[in-house]
Amino acid sequence: MYASIRHYPGAAGLADRLVAHEEEVRALISSVPGYHAYYLVRGDDATTSITICSDRAGTDESNRIAAAWLRENMPDAAVATPQVTAGDVVMHGVGVAATT
Repeated sequence: MYASIRHYPGAAGLADRLVAHEEEVRALISSVPGYHAYYLVRGDDATTSITICSDRAGTDESNRIAAAWLRENMPDAAVATPQVTAGDVVMHGVGVAATT
């Protein structure tokens, strides 16, 4: 699996705007070949999205279509180019074990 993390500093309001278009965003991102998961995080002063795909080609495509969608659908959002971190997922499914 491969992950792409797009971090938009200073754009906490972007998360709310994307949530307002949740169905459209889900349909767009989930159409990427090899798509596994998408997460949107509203921070105190930033918005971060995380896309998980089978391979780098999928996350590269998700980055491309996300940027195009923002330009086309939210030109007034005035968000800077996101800081992108991408790479192989080397650990997943780690969590706290349930206690009885």
